[in-house]
Amino acid sequence: MDFAFSDEQLMFAEQVVRFAKKEIVPRCAEHDLAARFDFESFRRLGEFGILGLHLPEEFGGSGADVVTTTLAGYCLGLAGVDGGLTLSYGAHTFLCADTIFVHGSDEQRQKYIPKLASGELIGAMGLTEPGAGSDVAGITTRAARRGDRWVLNGAKMFITNGPIADLLLVYAKTDKDAAHAGISAFIVEKDAPGFSAGKPLTKMGVKASPTSELFFEDCEIPLENLVGGEGEGFNMAMQTVEWDRSALLAPMVGAMEYALKKSAAYAKERTQFGRPIADFQAIKRKLAEMKIFVETAQSLIYRIAWCKDQGRPLNHLEAAVAKLFVGDWSLAPSNEAVLLHGGYGYCHEYEVERFFRDTRLAAIGGGTSEIQKMIISKLL
Repeated sequence: MDFAFSDEQLMFAEQVVRFAKKEIVPRCAEHDLAARFDFESFRRLGEFGILGLHLPEEFGGSGADVVTTTLAGYCLGLAGVDGGLTLSYGAHTFLCADTIFVHGSDEQRQKYIPKLASGELIGAMGLTEPGAGSDVAGITTRAARRGDRWVLNGAKMFITNGPIADLLLVYAKTDKDAAHAGISAFIVEKDAPGFSAGKPLTKMGVKASPTSELFFEDCEIPLENLVGGEGEGFNMAMQTVEWDRSALLAPMVGAMEYALKKSAAYAKERTQFGRPIADFQAIKRKLAEMKIFVETAQSLIYRIAWCKDQGRPLNHLEAAVAKLFVGDWSLAPSNEAVLLHGGYGYCHEYEVERFFRDTRLAAIGGGTSEIQKMIISKLL
């Protein structure tokens, strides 16, 4: 394993940071405060090549490897891009577009992937339901074949990009008695008859990323909108874990390094009792612990990215450790960043307040910490 980035990767990382600071970051606070999705920033991510970075050039991508793709996400966080926009980017690119690219038909790839890579279309994944989050086999949304159509009935919950998505990769039971083996995946376009999205939910953090329920009431879609084969949906959903534990987590880890740099600079500028607070041992300890988190989290996410590049099968133990560590352990350094800033850390004008709110989601979304502990203990 090579622990060093190539010169090309380092140059690309600098380009991503410069781009994000100039084109994206100046609008982040405004959209977070208004809980409004930034369509312009999303379009610019597409123009820069972030949305389709790992996809082949023939489909509008750059053919980048997984480590480079993970590095790009990290750099968005490092530049100060808000967690809402990066969450929407992750759901769009890795949970929707990548799954269609890997498992879809040639016709589906040609029709959707170039427009997803450019940002012309916004994608989402519909898996979680009001009564089925961690228990994927418990989903109750049904898909039945009627003549030349699939008909979907059911509801989804907590769907990132739900209110704004042009197309959704929706998981439904085609065999209600087959548990995991009865789940299939379907492409549902926003104008499909019988489909509707609920109002955006009001959330604690990642506010610029719209989240909603989805409703399917005799929703009709063409037969060719089945992705892969019947009963293959669960394995398809599980394959997104590789992305979820690397490129999807990367912006949050990058944001923590950004918060660390902001905290260190503030500690050197802020004076109390006649000297910078950075001179006090308690402050030094806070900064040291934040650095420990960043270094360890980087090692975990890049390891999974590297293994994916090598074609190694996903080690579910390593993946669960990475998700649990970033989800649970990020709370302490984000909290310390707020406390280090004192009263200012509690104000929206200081970005550490936003990072603190955004971080809370990491232990919930994409598999709760309790589930990760269950996986770890079972595999041990």
